[in-house]
Amino acid sequence: MTTYAIGDIQGCYEPLQRLLERIAFSPGQDMLWFAGDLVNRGPDSLAVLRFIKGLGEQAICVLGNHDLHLLAVANGHLRYHKKDTFHDVLEAHDRDELIDWLRCRPLLHHDAALGVTMLHAGLPPQWDLALAQRCAREVEACLQADDYGRFLGTMYGNEPNRWDSAMTATARRRFIINCFTRLRYCDKDGALALEEKGTFGSQAPGLQPWFALADRASRDLSIVFGHWSTIGGYIGNGVVALDTGCVWGGKLSALPLDGTNRLISVEGL
Repeated sequence: MTTYAIGDIQGCYEPLQRLLERIAFSPGQDMLWFAGDLVNRGPDSLAVLRFIKGLGEQAICVLGNHDLHLLAVANGHLRYHKKDTFHDVLEAHDRDELIDWLRCRPLLHHDAALGVTMLHAGLPPQWDLALAQRCAREVEACLQADDYGRFLGTMYGNEPNRWDSAMTATARRRFIINCFTRLRYCDKDGALALEEKGTFGSQAPGLQPWFALADRASRDLSIVFGHWSTIGGYIGNGVVALDTGCVWGGKLSALPLDGTNRLISVEGL
């Protein structure tokens, strides 16, 4: 059995099928990890959701910012944007079933046997694994509650931008969401710079990629994540960046979790 971690699909169903053929994915035997952003921007969000949901226990997915965006639109907390491409999900006969499945995905997955942790975006330097897991569970409980729509209405915003265990519950949960689904750069003290999206060297002075901070509490972890297509499959600092820009004319990539740190890719859209 092989476990593969796969980067941001964003509705690119056909490249996903080519990638699974390329890695000779064996249903009933291999495991697939998905690093979030299953939907949006690509043409087939509905097909992607149905396929991955249909894999059952063979698939582990974490939530990305585009997945949360779909949940917020579906619940009326945001309007459908002209760049959104998940109208097929919203109009599907199994829409409610798919939305309920999606909102029950975790923000973080840790496999002690493999020694690998998966999330969509990043971790602030103050969080070790135990704290990251507690933070993830807090927000997951909100998303999985019957009244989860109330939480969706409060999760957007760039503040607070620094971790403080004494902040209010609403502020803390917004910070947690931003770390797990939006973080790329921060300063040495962990203040999030959520507007910075470019590749290395394009950021404002004093900012570093979250994983490059030498004193981050998660430096002993092996982390796979998505979200950052502009760094194109970076490997180093104990992390592997899986988003290789499938929906932007790049590639869709898979990482066998066998310690070899080799990406297997197919052409995207």
